Amino acid sequence: MAENKISPNVLTFIGLANEYCVALSNTYEAEKDEFVAEMLRLLPRIYISMCDVNVEQPMFEDNFYSGSASYVDEDYYESVRRGVETLMGEDDTFLETFEEDMKYSDTPIAASVAESLADIFQDLFNFVSVVKDSEGAQTMEALGECKENFEAYWSQTLCNVLRALNHYRYSS
Repeated sequence: MAENKISPNVLTFIGLANEYCVALSNTYEAEKDEFVAEMLRLLPRIYISMCDVNVEQPMFEDNFYSGSASYVDEDYYESVRRGVETLMGEDDTFLETFEEDMKYSDTPIAASVAESLADIFQDLFNFVSVVKDSEGAQTMEALGECKENFEAYWSQTLCNVLRALNHYRYSS
């Protein structure tokens, strides 16, 4: 692993991403309140950590990185999603206020905690898997892709699901 190129912020993000993936992989053994508390502890730290990560232009010279590595197939995604959905039960659904269609609709748009967490899981699991499989050689390239996805998609998803989980924990 090219440790001299990996900043403490990147190492922190790798650790948080791995911890998140482990938590979502183990939902079938989890207790709902403990799981929600863990997500409320991890999600803000993942968000802050990703914001603090500085990704320079990827260097593709020695280590071929094809990008868009997908270690999460449809069955695995569904398994993770179903695990969270089962755990959350009736508290899986929340109202989505940042959906573009909400501007033009009187009908509330429902979102799923399970689907939101599984969407984040997919990107983080792919990232962690590339880091592990390449023994760190492709960390910065995979991080660049993960950061792009964070900015384009799952940062908003994370904020939305965080609000729903916070509501469950402190309104119950």
